[in-house]
Amino acid sequence: MKENPLGPLDFATAALMFQSIRCMTIFCPCITFGRSAEIINKGSISCGESCLLYCLLHHIRAVLPSIFYGCIHRRRLRGQYGLKQSPCNDFLVHCFCHYCALCQEYRQLKYQGFDMKRGWKGNQNPGVTMAPVTEGGMKR
Repeated sequence: MKENPLGPLDFATAALMFQSIRCMTIFCPCITFGRSAEIINKGSISCGESCLLYCLLHHIRAVLPSIFYGCIHRRRLRGQYGLKQSPCNDFLVHCFCHYCALCQEYRQLKYQGFDMKRGWKGNQNPGVTMAPVTEGGMKR
């Protein structure tokens, strides 16, 4: 496990570091949540399934179920990497700063070395690449 350069996971400032994550979260939080949830759950639920579930909970049912769902994933993330619950408990963070919490979780997973766009399976063999495609055969 890497040591966190922010100290005991300074959640208060972590979300302010990555503007692209913030933009994605503001306009489509389901993608931020889905990518994080797939890695936190170690591929047991895909990004697409997590996105759909988040959309159903957040936009169709109400905001409160998505807050509880976010708390569950935040707790798992903290458990997996030994992170402190700071500055307050997970429910309050998601309740009052839900989009910031999503950004912080996404950023923490990136810091742990995950390529968020590749998902869980894509991160299992990061060194494996395909051979370059050549046109035709050998030429003189």
